[in-house]
Amino acid sequence: MRRLVVIGNGMAGARTVEEILARGGGDQFDITMIGDEPYGNYNRIMLSHVLAGESSTDDEDLILNPMSWYRENGVKLYAGDRAIRLDRFAKTVTCESDREVDYDVLIVATGSNTFFPNMDGLREADGRLARGVFGFRTIADTNGMLQMAQAEDDVSAVVIGGGLLGLEAAYGLRTQGLTVNVVHSPGHLMNQQLDERGGSVLRAKIEALGVGVHTSVRTNAVLRDEQGRVTGVSFTDGSSLAADMVVVTAGIRPNTELARAGGLVIERGIVVDDQMRCEDEGSVYAVGECAQHRGELYGLVAPVWEQAVVLAEHLTGSNPEAAYEGSRSTTKLKVAGVDVAAMGVKGPELDDDEFLQFYDSRNGTYKNVVVRDGKLIGATLMGEVGKAGMLTQAFDGKIELPEDRLSLLFDLADGGAGSSAADLPDDTQVCNCNGVSKGDIVSCVHAGASSLGEVIAKTRAGKGCGSCKGLVADIVACAAGGALVPDPSADWYVPCIPMTKAELIAVIREQDLRAVSQVFTALAADGAEDAGSKMPLASLLRTIWGPDWVDERGALFINDRVHANIQRDGTFSVVPQMKGGVTTPDQLRRIADVADKYQVPLVKVTGGQRIDLLGIRKEDLPKVWGDLDMPSGYAYGKSMRTVKTCVGSDFCRYGLGDSTALGIALEERFQGLETPAKLKLAVAGCPRNCSEALCKDFGVVSVGEDRWEIYVGGAAGAHIRKGDLLATVESSDAVLELAGRFIQYYREDAKWLERTYTWVPRVGLEHLQAILIRDEEGAVAGLDERMAVAVAGYRDPWQERTEPKSPAQFVPSLPLLPLPQVPVR
Repeated sequence: MRRLVVIGNGMAGARTVEEILARGGGDQFDITMIGDEPYGNYNRIMLSHVLAGESSTDDEDLILNPMSWYRENGVKLYAGDRAIRLDRFAKTVTCESDREVDYDVLIVATGSNTFFPNMDGLREADGRLARGVFGFRTIADTNGMLQMAQAEDDVSAVVIGGGLLGLEAAYGLRTQGLTVNVVHSPGHLMNQQLDERGGSVLRAKIEALGVGVHTSVRTNAVLRDEQGRVTGVSFTDGSSLAADMVVVTAGIRPNTELARAGGLVIERGIVVDDQMRCEDEGSVYAVGECAQHRGELYGLVAPVWEQAVVLAEHLTGSNPEAAYEGSRSTTKLKVAGVDVAAMGVKGPELDDDEFLQFYDSRNGTYKNVVVRDGKLIGATLMGEVGKAGMLTQAFDGKIELPEDRLSLLFDLADGGAGSSAADLPDDTQVCNCNGVSKGDIVSCVHAGASSLGEVIAKTRAGKGCGSCKGLVADIVACAAGGALVPDPSADWYVPCIPMTKAELIAVIREQDLRAVSQVFTALAADGAEDAGSKMPLASLLRTIWGPDWVDERGALFINDRVHANIQRDGTFSVVPQMKGGVTTPDQLRRIADVADKYQVPLVKVTGGQRIDLLGIRKEDLPKVWGDLDMPSGYAYGKSMRTVKTCVGSDFCRYGLGDSTALGIALEERFQGLETPAKLKLAVAGCPRNCSEALCKDFGVVSVGEDRWEIYVGGAAGAHIRKGDLLATVESSDAVLELAGRFIQYYREDAKWLERTYTWVPRVGLEHLQAILIRDEEGAVAGLDERMAVAVAGYRDPWQERTEPKSPAQFVPSLPLLPLPQVPVR
């Protein structure tokens, strides 16, 4: 057998070996792989999920090929041993360990490196990156950022580069509770994919996450103190930003040092032909981001997968005519939680180009298409990307454009271009991250895959950025023809423990597990912790045990650690409780005094009829709470929030019931209750619905003579839904009783972060009425009892001002950006 050596164990190198093995290459080649990093092959796209705490470094979605895969497939892997020298004449590769590896066929898949601009303070004297400076390319980079972020409170970060990777880094660090600023030298974010208008809409979405954005500024130095620790960055205009951490995401460069030293032809990358063969070479090939084909470099995974297939077919002889002719650039991804699809040009280039553009900055939606000579030459979608599949087909010339160009962007009532799963051709690429087509998914189903989870596991579709999961599910359902087996993991409360929420609650009670770490040790596979499961488990334990749960600070989001809502500049918002929206002159005086004393930048009345003090520094929180001497209003947690009320029968000419008194009674009884997602209530004194009770999680409307209609599952935010009429009851006491049962059942049954407007339709109104009103399953007594225990265990979290949970809970913050001041009217 011929000796095949692959330099690089990243996504390109490993995918190429997979394709070779799939074509019988294991019988033709003795395969050796050399990798810099001490791991199997992993999905770099998932690193942003790890940084955001949504995944971990041992998650199966991250690790594509564990060490066992290499053994099982007869592949010899030298992990953590960098190739440092190539001798094309002796056909040998020398590693850092002095290991010498002979080859007959060589594949160079060295990928790309982070581009670090030449700036003062970036590196130590020996060339290493300064402490606190990171790229965002490897597991080591990601772990370094996480360790620094979690080592102490109040860490701030500057991300240099506002492209895809920079925004993912900023989103992840912000999720970890850091103060984050993105610095981008061009005039708008993601300028490679978006035009100026699209960049403006994206900026609004990023800033809404609490990330500062600074465009048209160029960084010229990393600032450091005498001990060498990062203190900030400075710009060419003389300004600066404070920071403890600097993340450089200013682009990537092909890693060609080894190839150049070995005598291969290098321009911007390693020059290859249509069979991925290096120029003037008979047995050396290059694939992936290090390869330059017909003058082009590709930084997306989809072209790399195409290259891997061609190279595997050529080397194994399975397709002697295989040739790579280049790729058309199409991107579909999720950046910082925002769906983006882009292909071709960003805007019109000729006077007669057709150009359609739609943007809605309030909802974060932006769309455009560019048509030339009846052909789609460019399209951009952001926020709403349902048309991406159809536009990709049009961009590739596989379908004709509709005469009504508007149907390229919207589903029109009179039809238009179809974009459903059934309409897509089999060669449509569904998952760009892993190069999976519709045909691959359909074939997997026809080969026996019986659930969505099984299809995802076998094809890897949806295991990258996740933006295609909805379409993958639609295709699987279509291909299965209604015979799809439900995926049991879809009902697990957290991904690392194979139990439904009800099963998990029962086991936690039975084993008396009161800390998140205890749950992992007792119930997770090998006792391994899962970062993305910490917050839902903490919420569940608080629901089960109330104040008797073991409070592990590392399992909580920053809002829950300090009992206030973090804002975009790293300060906090404080909302004192005003039951039912009712206040007193004394409370108003105290609020005014606190606003003056602590120079609060903004005092605002909220949509929930409360007063919000915005811009409180972390170290001032305990003193603010003490001076207010009012309970927490819970405007920050996954908990029962507020009860909005109208004036009611005391003053209103139309009032039929005392909505104010009932609203206060509801808030007093259920204040601060931990819930799967935030819970908003309202009481209206008559059907005129001035308090908007019909679109709350739990809404009550008076219909006269102490009779009340109860509506559940309403919404009036990102989703709009009128609540379902659960019951009509004959007294205020009956409202309180049914409210307790509904909330407790929601607490025990709903998925983590599942709002009632999703939960109520999922479980069904009839089911809720059977459980809560008719008591057909005998559950009412237990619900009432557990709610009574929860209510009795209420403790105002702002009392932690006198007994902090940890020494760092309220330590001073670093210098922050000022919030914009409200103009004087």
